[in-house]
Amino acid sequence: MQTTFPTVTVLDLPFVKTTAADLLPVLQQRITQQKNTFVVTANPEIAMYAHEHAAYRDLILGADFITPDGVGILDGAKILKQPLPERITGFDTLQDLLAWGSEQHRSAYFLGAKPEVIAQLKPILARDYPGLEIAGIHDGYFQDEAPIVADITAKQPDMVFAALGFPKQEQFIHQYRHTTKGLWMGVGGSFDVLAGAVIRAPKFWQDHHLEWFYRTLKEPKRLKRIAVIPRYLHLVRQQAKRQ
Repeated sequence: MQTTFPTVTVLDLPFVKTTAADLLPVLQQRITQQKNTFVVTANPEIAMYAHEHAAYRDLILGADFITPDGVGILDGAKILKQPLPERITGFDTLQDLLAWGSEQHRSAYFLGAKPEVIAQLKPILARDYPGLEIAGIHDGYFQDEAPIVADITAKQPDMVFAALGFPKQEQFIHQYRHTTKGLWMGVGGSFDVLAGAVIRAPKFWQDHHLEWFYRTLKEPKRLKRIAVIPRYLHLVRQQAKRQ
C-alpha cells in the first residue's frame, strides 16, 4: 500500500486522507516517472463486497491508492471520528487525468462498457481530449482477454482505464497491471457518463452529497444497490465500538 498520504481505515480498507487536488499531481508524477500504479475508487458497495470476499479485499489492499468514491465512505470515516476531507470520485479523477494527458500528449487505453457506448465515446474523446493518444479502445464484452492483454502490452499506454464494474475490473487490473509501467484504474460506469449515455447529477446534487439519490430517481433499479448502505454503516459502527 502507498505511503504518500495518511489513511483512514474503514472496514479494513485504508482510504487516502487527501483531496483530489493533492492526489492528482502525485498520480501525474508517477505516470511521468513510469511507476506502475493501481488506483481503486471504492464506494460502500465495494467496501462491503471486500468485507465479505477476503480474496477481493486482499487484492484491493495491493493497490497503491484507495480513494473514497462515495459519501457513504465519508460518513463511515465520521462515525470513526477520523473524517476524510472530501469525496474523490473515479469519474472526476478520470476526467482530470484525461485533460492532463491531452495537454502532455500522453497515451490511454480504454477497456469496458457496451459496444454502442464505445462507439459514442470515440468521437467524444477525439473532440474533448485532442492531444491524448488513444492507444486502444475496446468494449467490455469479450470472451478471451488474451488478445486485449497482448495489445496493452504491445502499446504500453501511460494509463489504462477499466470500466468493467467491480469486482471484475480490479481482478483484471491485479492480474495484468505489471504488463505496463503506467497507471491502472477501475472506473465503473464512467465511460457511459463520458459518452453521454448516462447523465451525471447536476452540480447542486453533487455538492449536497445527493448524487446517489438523483441517480436512483433516474434509475430505480439502483435501489437494490443503495440497500447496502444501512448494513455497511451498521458494520462501521461496530468497528467504532471496538476501537
